[in-house]
Amino acid sequence: MNLVVALTGATGVHATRILVEKAPWPVTLVASEQGRAVYEQECGAFASLEARAAEVYADSDLKAPIASGSVPTRGMVVLPCTANTLGKIAHGIGDTLITRAAHCHLKEQRKLILCIRETPWSLINLQSAVNTAAAGGIIMPLSPPFYMMAGRDPGSVTMDDLLGAYVDRVLSMLGHESAENWGTVR
Repeated sequence: MNLVVALTGATGVHATRILVEKAPWPVTLVASEQGRAVYEQECGAFASLEARAAEVYADSDLKAPIASGSVPTRGMVVLPCTANTLGKIAHGIGDTLITRAAHCHLKEQRKLILCIRETPWSLINLQSAVNTAAAGGIIMPLSPPFYMMAGRDPGSVTMDDLLGAYVDRVLSMLGHESAENWGTVR
């Protein structure tokens, strides 16, 4: 089964690249128009990310297989997830492939992980997160597990190190345990 990875228009797309590279499952990739634009600003050609995916769908393709709950997946990760996308998911608005696929994951009780990038949060964002969590979604703000860098010179820690540790936490939520955790680095 494929892992659905959705990319929306918030900064932090380096983590998306790392997730697609590290995923032990084939990836079905969907990006919003703004997600593609941010990826190209921060990481370069979007085609390089598409080349790593098993399947790629346009966010406007509501006929894609993942728009149906009858198509099994390993789960879905929205990374990064904008506050706008969070709000749509929290309120059942399935007007794009990303929000429709998220709705399918919730209704089928499959893992849906929303990696919220924006900060600070308004009360509306907090209420949307509560609604999504109550429906079975996992809210996982894009906050690296800094403790995984214990014992390292802070000047030697790279963005890839921090985001790689974050991606390992995301993958562990989907059942793929990381070789490193707090027990191995402390």
